[in-house]
Amino acid sequence: MKIVFLSIMILISDFVYAIPNGVKPIDQLDVGKYMGKWYEIARLDFYFEKGLNNTTAEYSLKNNGKIKVVNRGYDFEKDKWKVAKGKAKFQTDIRNGALKVSFFGPFYSEYNIISVDNDYSYALVIGKNTEYMWILSRNKTIPEELRSKYLNLAQKAGILVENLIWVEHGN
Repeated sequence: MKIVFLSIMILISDFVYAIPNGVKPIDQLDVGKYMGKWYEIARLDFYFEKGLNNTTAEYSLKNNGKIKVVNRGYDFEKDKWKVAKGKAKFQTDIRNGALKVSFFGPFYSEYNIISVDNDYSYALVIGKNTEYMWILSRNKTIPEELRSKYLNLAQKAGILVENLIWVEHGN
């Protein structure tokens, strides 16, 4: 019975798509430009990243059309790097910013690219609900005008921006 239930949950997780009300992923994603290393500028904290700084995400397109994901961050209390390897796949087509990402076998969670600047240097990502949000940059900083823009977009999506963790990046 447990195996049947688990199988049904896996099937449902592949077809059910969650996103906060009023949030729309970009619809003209240039996947090639999005690939590569991103520095996490701000996030809503959750269990995997709790206490981490110097956090980055690196994306690379695989031959099968899925995306390899490598997240890493430094835990100063334990004096060690924490690395998570996963995969992502597109919800609909490769040009839509709605993806699902998995770090734990067959279980996926939403990854919605809400905004990206013209040269793919900065991005705003929101998860399946208002408890998951990231501001990403190709550099360790973000210009104030983009920071303000992304904070406004996040607030309109129902994100409590006062709860953001602003990531520190060393040299």
